[in-house]
Amino acid sequence: MFLRSMTTDPSEIETLTASYLSRIAQADDAALEAVRIEALGKQGRVSLLMKQLGAMSPAERQDMGPRLNGLRDSLQEAILARRADLASAALEAKLLAERLDASLPAVPTRIGSIHPIMRVMEELSEIFADMGFALAEGPDIESDFHNFTALNFPPKHPAREMHDTFFLKPDAAGERKVLRTHTSPVQVRTMLSQKPPIRIIAMGRTFRCDSDQTHTPMFHQIEGLVIDEASNMADLKGTLMALMRAYFEVDDVDVRFRPHHFPFTEPSAEMDVRCDRSNGQIRIGQGQDWLEILGCGMVHPNVLRNCGIDPDVHQGYAFGIGVDRLAMLKYGMSDLRDMFAADTRWLKHYGFSPFLVPNLAAGL
Repeated sequence: MFLRSMTTDPSEIETLTASYLSRIAQADDAALEAVRIEALGKQGRVSLLMKQLGAMSPAERQDMGPRLNGLRDSLQEAILARRADLASAALEAKLLAERLDASLPAVPTRIGSIHPIMRVMEELSEIFADMGFALAEGPDIESDFHNFTALNFPPKHPAREMHDTFFLKPDAAGERKVLRTHTSPVQVRTMLSQKPPIRIIAMGRTFRCDSDQTHTPMFHQIEGLVIDEASNMADLKGTLMALMRAYFEVDDVDVRFRPHHFPFTEPSAEMDVRCDRSNGQIRIGQGQDWLEILGCGMVHPNVLRNCGIDPDVHQGYAFGIGVDRLAMLKYGMSDLRDMFAADTRWLKHYGFSPFLVPNLAAGL
């Protein structure tokens, strides 16, 4: 009955067209496919009407053919347009959900780790820069003069062997270079190239033939040197106490100075800090124990003379600290050798994010 009525009442085709176009305009992806199958599928409503054209009279076929073709074409175009609209809307929603504000700071990503020794050097550099010290550098391979003679080590002096020195083969002139046993040669080079006042620190690798839980053949030192006309032991003590407070991040540090002997300073002293050794830990600034932490003293007049500085006019102080041991004390490491074992698991545990830059304002 429906097919016969369609052939005789073109208004029903218009009604059918309007109904499908309305449904298509409101359909989502799933509903749109359902409408397409219902209207244009092999058993769809429009497809069945098209099959009836062969049973119509020539006059009816001439009238209904264009109408049905128009219905089919309009529905196909509407479906394609709706699909395009849905795809565009989906893309817009995805872009909104995934958009990136380029003005925001980058999200920190952990790329490797900063070695604890490098971290401690950065911390010490920050502390000493705040106290007005400049950074000086020198070579790892040194002459006997810079490493020993200028620092008041006489030839054949037993102290030269006390350093367990790595001597290189003699050169053409018969001189044996050495792997520097301390960073003090940097102080010598600075005094030879600059006029007082001098206020520097020197950091870097040093070498001695020694290896155990607290010694390695290659280790790191930081040394400080101040040369002017008025510096004294009181200035030295104040500088070192300020260093300990800043580095260990404690409000107060109790220190003591014990007389000692170094060829390059006179008077010489070793500095101890008060600490607590209970429960297998070392806590600086509390307890009743003492921990030796550095050597220091007033620069020996012979060293000043060897570097072309008049000791009757200028004086100054110097100090030296083992960077590796400072790292062990602050970050709870039990064996110095682990720092050079190239174990990525150890570095992952003790390493620092490269995005965390030490500064005194925010805390080391």
